[in-house]
Amino acid sequence: MQFVDEASIIVEAGNGGNGCLSFRREKYVPKGGPDGGDGGHGGSVYLIGDDALNTLIDFKYQRFYKAQNGQPGQGRQMSGKAGDELHVKVPVGTTVIDEDSLEVIADVTEIGQVVLVAQGGRRGLGNIHFKSSTNRAPRRTTPGTPGERRNLRLEMKVMADVGLLGMPNAGKSTLIRAVSAAKPKVANYPFTTLVPNLGVVKLGTHEHFVMADVPGLIEGASDGAGLGLRFLKHLTRTRLLLHVVDVAPFDESDPVESARAIARELEQFSPALAERPRWLVLNKLDLLHEDERETRAQAIVDALDWQGPVFRISAIAGEGTAPLVQAVYRWLTEQRRLEAEDEAAAELEREMRARMEAEAVARAEARLSRKRKPVEADQDDDDDFDDDDYDVEVEYAP
Repeated sequence: MQFVDEASIIVEAGNGGNGCLSFRREKYVPKGGPDGGDGGHGGSVYLIGDDALNTLIDFKYQRFYKAQNGQPGQGRQMSGKAGDELHVKVPVGTTVIDEDSLEVIADVTEIGQVVLVAQGGRRGLGNIHFKSSTNRAPRRTTPGTPGERRNLRLEMKVMADVGLLGMPNAGKSTLIRAVSAAKPKVANYPFTTLVPNLGVVKLGTHEHFVMADVPGLIEGASDGAGLGLRFLKHLTRTRLLLHVVDVAPFDESDPVESARAIARELEQFSPALAERPRWLVLNKLDLLHEDERETRAQAIVDALDWQGPVFRISAIAGEGTAPLVQAVYRWLTEQRRLEAEDEAAAELEREMRARMEAEAVARAEARLSRKRKPVEADQDDDDDFDDDDYDVEVEYAP
């Protein structure tokens, strides 16, 4: 199955049915008067959140969705049948943007959430509505109004509590495999992860949280290098970022400079996302001799002048992962409790999410403006963020 997280579609509501021009004609009733019925309302188009979907692949092959038109009215005061509404299922976590006005129509964040995206046309009135004491045989009707038509941009962001951030081959996929049932591909070369992976981390019967692993970032990602930038948007819904750092990289690069590069790219991509709480996770300590593990880890922390929590782990061996996930769960629980009890904390979280959505709209506007620019004959008109360019095959395990 292909992983597609962006799609453009056209939705069109049904037109309203026209009103009927008719007069009652029965035996012994020579002048029965007007009896034209009303038309039916046009069907509207709705989007509905469905947790069974995890990609927008269906919208790549079917881009036009139209609801049913209302039927015209008939004689004997019979109204036309209303057009059937059209419900289109989308993955939970989908942001709906009007491509023409760049208005964020809705954010589908709950299972079963229904969003109206195209209003059906109003019905027309039959001539029965226009009779009066001075006009006993009106020949006036009204037509149904056309249904709303919109060009929509769908952007899916995975729903996760915690996001993993780091360079390619830092061990993010190994970490999510170690603490959850997710089984992303793991190999000893960079860019093994090509699509986001979600894992449910369970600590007990009712104690769990969702962790997201996205493709690794490289320096220059904010200018389009690598794949990580395209999937960074999936971290905007998370509450906590875990910055995974390889303490013993195989290419002998500097872990401190790698961590700084990630921080710079994150800031350039989204200042609001960069303000999210971020914990430092020093990974692959098993590759170092026991005598130098603490010395190397402390040197990295001191060089980064890290003020937040620091965890030392070996994801492949499962060492240190239990204290990490327990601390994450306690932090998430405390944050939810604080937001439930303190209105100021809840408002701060809403403002943060609003800032991220505003940045997302700005990025969408920039992409659309690039696509609308006239292209010279010798220039490549391919957009770096077109979903057709980065479609990859991914197998979803049950």
